Amino acid sequence: MEKLRAKLETAQRALKTFEEILKEPYSKIVRDASIQRFEYSFEVFWKVVKIYLEYQEGIICNSPKSCFRELFSVGLIDENKTTKLLEMTDDRNLTSHTYDEDLAEGLYHKLHEHYELMREVLEIIRRQIK
Repeated sequence: MEKLRAKLETAQRALKTFEEILKEPYSKIVRDASIQRFEYSFEVFWKVVKIYLEYQEGIICNSPKSCFRELFSVGLIDENKTTKLLEMTDDRNLTSHTYDEDLAEGLYHKLHEHYELMREVLEIIRRQIK
């Protein structure tokens, strides 16, 4: 349980840095920094989900998408959030292609929604482990 709490704190700190960059005025540098903060926030976020499912539900999952589907199966999130998490995973997988200006722009415009979704799910998990 301590591992889960520690990872949750790490995720919340990462999300805070993600939130901070999203408040900055747009520039290509801010766009690129936002995408990078999304990347590392996403990585720690899905690992919190993975650890939560293992410790609290006894479910082993090894990929973001399988973990998000399991969150739905145990009733922690609804179908809409599940779909959005799966789409967010696809966006994370595209971040290595942000040299493509159109792709980077499109991804940047989704980041506020991704931030909110991660924040909401982490809050659900935090309430579950108290």
